[in-house]
Amino acid sequence: MIPFIILLLLHALIHLIGFVKAFNLGPVTALTIPVSKTAGVAWLVVTLLFILFGLLFYTGNKYAWLTGIATVVVSQALIIFSWTDAKFGTIPNVIILSVAVVSWGGFLLREKFDGYVEKDFSVNNNMSTEILTENDIAHLPPIVQSYLRYTKSVGQPRIKNFRATFTGGMRSKPSDEFMQLQSVQYNFCSQPSRYFFMTAAKMGLPATGVHIYQNQTATFEVKMLNWFAVVDAKGNKMNQSETVTLLNDMCCIAPGTLVDDRLKWENINDTTARVTLTNGDISVSAELYFSKNGELQNFISKDRYHTDGKIYENYPWATPLSDYRMLSGYLLPGKAKLIYQRPDGDFTYGELEYKSVRFNLEKMEMDR
Repeated sequence: MIPFIILLLLHALIHLIGFVKAFNLGPVTALTIPVSKTAGVAWLVVTLLFILFGLLFYTGNKYAWLTGIATVVVSQALIIFSWTDAKFGTIPNVIILSVAVVSWGGFLLREKFDGYVEKDFSVNNNMSTEILTENDIAHLPPIVQSYLRYTKSVGQPRIKNFRATFTGGMRSKPSDEFMQLQSVQYNFCSQPSRYFFMTAAKMGLPATGVHIYQNQTATFEVKMLNWFAVVDAKGNKMNQSETVTLLNDMCCIAPGTLVDDRLKWENINDTTARVTLTNGDISVSAELYFSKNGELQNFISKDRYHTDGKIYENYPWATPLSDYRMLSGYLLPGKAKLIYQRPDGDFTYGELEYKSVRFNLEKMEMDR
C-alpha cells in the first residue's frame, strides 16, 4: 500500500505545475503550451482530489474507489488537452485507475455480503435469549456438558446470533504458500444462516471470497482482483458442505447453541461424542474429541467436500483447536487449523486465529 500512496502523492503534486504556470507563480519549463487560469484551477482541484483519494484509500473508506475513478477521468482530460507536455502522466493514471477499479469490485462484493446480513437482522433475529441453565444441558452427553461449563456457556444468555473476525492464511494446494487473509462472519441461529467475507492476496494480487448460506442453500465465490471468478461453487454438495461448516461454528465459536433441537447426540466414550445436525432436508454428522477437563480439541466430519467449484472431493474434514482464551465472556479456542485428511496425507489448507467474537447483536457492526 505504501508504494502506491507515494506514487499517488507524487502524481498529485505534479499536477500543481499547471496551476503554477497558469497564475505565473514561478518559472515552469515542463509545460511549453499556455495554460489558462480556468485550466490552472482544474489542475489544482485534481491535485486536491488525488490527495483526498489517498487519504480515503489509506483509511479504508469504502467509497474511496469512486473518488479515485472520478479524479483519474478529470486528470486524463487535462493531460489530453496538454498532450505534448503531459502525456507521460497517463502511466500513473492507468495504475491509479486499476487500483480504484479493483477497489470498486471489492466494494460490490462487500455490499452483497452486507445486504444479506442486514436482511437477517430484520427478519431472523427474534430468538429468545433467556439464560442457559443446567437443566437445559442435562440431555447432552456428560463430556459435552463439561464443555459447556468449561467455556462458561452455562449461566449466559442463549445465543441468537454472533459476529466473528479472524486473521490467518489459506492455500489451495499443499505446495502453495499460505495467502494471508482477514475475514468477518455473521451467523444467525433461529433459521440457520451463515455469511463469511474474506479478503486475501495471492502473488500480491487481491482476492475476495464470499460464503453465503441460508435456507439450506450455499454458494461460495472467490474473485481475483475482485472481478475475475476463480471459484464459483454451488449445488447439493456445496449445501451439505456448508451445513457441516455451520455445525462446526456451533461447536467451536458458539457452544451455547449445542442445546438446539436440530442436534442429535450420541455418547461414544468419556471424551468423544457424535453430533448430527438436521437442517431442512440436509443431515450432517461429526465426531467431537475432548480433553478430560472438557476442552474441545478436534472436530472431524466425513460429510464435507473439498472443492474449487468444479471438482468436489470427499475427505474427512478436521479442525483441531488450541489456545483457549476469554472472548466476550466465553472461554473459547483462539486458533484452529483446517485439514482435509486425504489418502496421501493430511492437507492443512487453512490456519485461523480469532480477532474478536461478539454475541446477540441487534444490528450489523462496522469493521474495526
